[in-house]
Amino acid sequence: MINPSKITEGGVVYTLGDFDGKWITYDFKKILTYLEIKGKLLFGKHFKISKIDHQLLRKLCFYIVRDRVACEKFGIDLDKGLLVIGPVGCGKTSILKLLNYIVPQYRPYTVVPSRNIVFSFNHLGYKTIEDYGNSKFFCFDDLGAEPPGRFYGKDCNVIGEVLLSRYDLYLNSNKKIKTHATTNLNAEELEARYGNRVRSRMRELFNLISFAKNSPDKRK
Repeated sequence: MINPSKITEGGVVYTLGDFDGKWITYDFKKILTYLEIKGKLLFGKHFKISKIDHQLLRKLCFYIVRDRVACEKFGIDLDKGLLVIGPVGCGKTSILKLLNYIVPQYRPYTVVPSRNIVFSFNHLGYKTIEDYGNSKFFCFDDLGAEPPGRFYGKDCNVIGEVLLSRYDLYLNSNKKIKTHATTNLNAEELEARYGNRVRSRMRELFNLISFAKNSPDKRK
């Protein structure tokens, strides 16, 4: 029987918790150790998870391993996706990329820079909105930092349209198809960028998880 609580990296086995053959009881300290190792492998030996981010990471881990009791305690809805907000360089993208690896038994999501979606739209047009509004699992990185969308002389709020499509997909899939995202913007800035209608849908699509305002810039 495959044990999803054990992950092998470079010939070393990391145990994330206790597996009884059906359920895993995860150990956050063990998950933290593994994420540090995997982060160094993916992003370089300088990678480190700051202690100031442990509380936020704990919430994200509860969500990603689907610990319903812990999520209810922290007001996290497992039917919704994640919207991770934080200052520039705090590590939002890295953490979202890493979380996929601790649950190999679940369907992974693809992290896509929002600017790449707009670049695709400007080249291919509305097919791009259809492509990213489909049933794949996505994490849209850096909402609000993308350039304007324009195709054959017509302007389009590309990411706003994609989010509206993802909302319809979310409802029509009985909330099984989730969408994740990261952003440097606060709620008011997101509404100014995408409009009230999209902001309203975002409230239903996402759990809001925020890094501390004083979370350090890890890229320095």
